[in-house]
Amino acid sequence: MTRLLTFPDSQHQVLSIRAKALVFDDPASRALLAQAERVAPSDATVLIIGETGTGKELIARHIHNCSGRRGPFLAVNCGAFTEQLVEAELFGHEAGAYTGAASARAGWFEAAADGTLFLDEVGDLPLSVQVKLLRVLQERQVVRIGSRKPIDVRVRLVAATNVRLEQAVAAGHFRADLYYRLSVATLQLSPLAQRPGDILALAEHFIGVYSRRLGLSDVRLSGEASDALLDYAWPGNIRELENVIHYALIICRDGRIARDDLQLHAVARPHLLPAEAPVAAGDDALERLFERLFDEPPQALQARVEAALIRSAYRHCHQNQVHTAALLGVTRNVLRTHLKRLGLLPPGRTAAAPLARDAAHPPAPFHAAA
Repeated sequence: MTRLLTFPDSQHQVLSIRAKALVFDDPASRALLAQAERVAPSDATVLIIGETGTGKELIARHIHNCSGRRGPFLAVNCGAFTEQLVEAELFGHEAGAYTGAASARAGWFEAAADGTLFLDEVGDLPLSVQVKLLRVLQERQVVRIGSRKPIDVRVRLVAATNVRLEQAVAAGHFRADLYYRLSVATLQLSPLAQRPGDILALAEHFIGVYSRRLGLSDVRLSGEASDALLDYAWPGNIRELENVIHYALIICRDGRIARDDLQLHAVARPHLLPAEAPVAAGDDALERLFERLFDEPPQALQARVEAALIRSAYRHCHQNQVHTAALLGVTRNVLRTHLKRLGLLPPGRTAAAPLARDAAHPPAPFHAAA
């Protein structure tokens, strides 16, 4: 029997890039589910690693539901706040702690008492906040901004990231001690293309969901459409599959989704090849390019290469910050800093915050993942 995880209010949620359903038909998915359910009853901090749209929050919710905890499940997107705001959101503040703090407010750690706090995109946390998060995990106490009184917190922490934190540690963007504290139990959520046994089951689920919304009945996938879904690379993972099925139901005829009804890009699912061959070829091409650049007059070569890399990656990802950061192996906060410096981020794209960012802090150096 297919195991299915969904959000409790998934039919009323606004559009987002997160996955709204998980099934466990693929052997890799079943192994992950079994691992999550073994970890759930413990107090161990859990780190969930996976691309955007693979279902990290659904796994975190399932861990909470299987834990027996009486408190709530609260989810916080660490990449949605500025450096000043994220500290107040996580740890709370006292009245008058900063301009605009008219009254005291508990942070997310206090609000999640006796429950589970899910920190999504934990790799986006600024280093200054990482230090305070580490202290909370070690001492099980928070200190609100503007206060000196510690407050005991009884909360289970589950964190998630779409970047490789070990590479962020090597690049100096993430604290090694915090990484080891978070990764007591690590769950690796594979991209959808790497668990093909889940693809058609998820497609059938979304056909049921959107058929009810559209007033359709007994809609089926053709054989050619099923083959196309299985052969596609799914760069947007489960969220992209949901969008593809939704659109196909709108335009299909006679209760049958044909291959032409699927709005798929020309990206086939890659077959497994020896990993060293493409990597070596790519390295050789890069080295030849660098040799040509070395023969030119010196013109701040590192800055030129860095700027070209960021511009190319941002263009390749269609100006999507989350995908660009994941491609480069850096956090979104680091990426934003360099996008602003290069004039690639319009003012309207930056997040509003009650406090102005300290202009005295220069941009952090860019370190691409090794």
